[in-house]
Amino acid sequence: MRIKGRLRTRAPIALAATGALLLSGCWTGAGGTGSGGDSIDVLMVNNPQMAELQKLTAKHFTRKTGIKVNFTVLPENDVRDKISQDFANQAGQYDVATLSNYEIPIYAKNGWLRDLDGYVSKDKAFDQQDILPPMRQSLTGEDGKLYGQPFYGESSFLMYRKDVFEKAGLKMPKKPTWQQVGELAAKVDAAEKDMKGICLRGLPGWGELTAPLTSVVNTFGGTWFEKDWTAKLDSPEFKQAVSFYVDLVREHGQSGAAQSGYAECLNNLTQGKTAMWYDATAAAGSLESANSPVKGKIGYVPAPVNRTESSGWLYTWAWGLQKASPNPDKAWKFISWASSKEYEELVGEEIGWANVPAGKRASTYENPEYRKEAAAFQEVTRAAIADARPRDPGVQPRPAPGIQFVGIPEFTDLGTKVSQEISAAIAGRQSVNSALAKSQRLAEDISKEYEGR
Repeated sequence: MRIKGRLRTRAPIALAATGALLLSGCWTGAGGTGSGGDSIDVLMVNNPQMAELQKLTAKHFTRKTGIKVNFTVLPENDVRDKISQDFANQAGQYDVATLSNYEIPIYAKNGWLRDLDGYVSKDKAFDQQDILPPMRQSLTGEDGKLYGQPFYGESSFLMYRKDVFEKAGLKMPKKPTWQQVGELAAKVDAAEKDMKGICLRGLPGWGELTAPLTSVVNTFGGTWFEKDWTAKLDSPEFKQAVSFYVDLVREHGQSGAAQSGYAECLNNLTQGKTAMWYDATAAAGSLESANSPVKGKIGYVPAPVNRTESSGWLYTWAWGLQKASPNPDKAWKFISWASSKEYEELVGEEIGWANVPAGKRASTYENPEYRKEAAAFQEVTRAAIADARPRDPGVQPRPAPGIQFVGIPEFTDLGTKVSQEISAAIAGRQSVNSALAKSQRLAEDISKEYEGR
């Protein structure tokens, strides 16, 4: 209950701190006013797959159901703040929001979400058993009830320019180590005009820089907390991983790395400004889309490792239904449609099969049209999701689940503050040792709250 209280009290503070940022977000319709009638309000992240959903909704879902969907679309860091404000206060301004497998168990425990079991049991066409088991499990609360439906699922892998490697006489290992990646980054740096060796996130945010960095920490043998909640950000293994990451991006990474997140790295690889990129498997759909200038030029291999057998994360952008929603039945109709086989087929036919929001349904990987168009990455993606180990991602037992995050409410604040320190190291404003000394003190404050539980 103490955790619940602490998380609730942050919402008004976050509202004041992020109000100016929220005004700069892109939005469509009259979202955020409490929908009612034959409309619902949906708050979602501005990823490419969501942009495509927004384009298809009026033409297909609204025409079929008569339900108008008002979308509010914001960058990742901003949308997380706005969702936490609205759902923590149970304001009911938004019926549905994009939540991840980090937030959903926490929000469910706090009573902010409506469970979906009743809807799933009645909606036989949805086919819940087709949802991949890791995704179903990650969206289930402590009470065993289902609180989210995945829009798309992802792990992480390494993407690289096959043509650039071939021209340079280089071969990417089928299962690379981070040491090999570092050596390759040095060799392909400046292989073409204005091309850097690798792109890695440096933008502060627990869902930005912290995500890939933590997967590197895991495979280097580090952890945020030991099983007894001892903070370990100043351990040799954690320092080695962060030093490697910072040195790699400073020496062979993109310019302005400290302000580069997922979107910037996607643009860099698409525009030929980088030879490699380690990030989410969901990026492949954009890279292999019909209008992508690098379509057919990208190779995909598992997330690089050091001491572990695998290191890919497990993540899903999923739909959560706010408990205070005045339109839960209409909201479910939207969720059911947006996460359905029908919607995947719609994307395949109207936009391209490589763009399908995959990573959530077994049937997707059995669809011959999808397998053909996504041949470059679909097997690597499915294997990465299957190999992800959210309860055992490193070399030591963990006190909470999560690969690229620690599954506790305080991690949004802790992960973001630590990422700010490490981003400052990437920018050259402080050393890694200084960044981690400050980060360790932040983590120790969390340790004090959890020790002995």
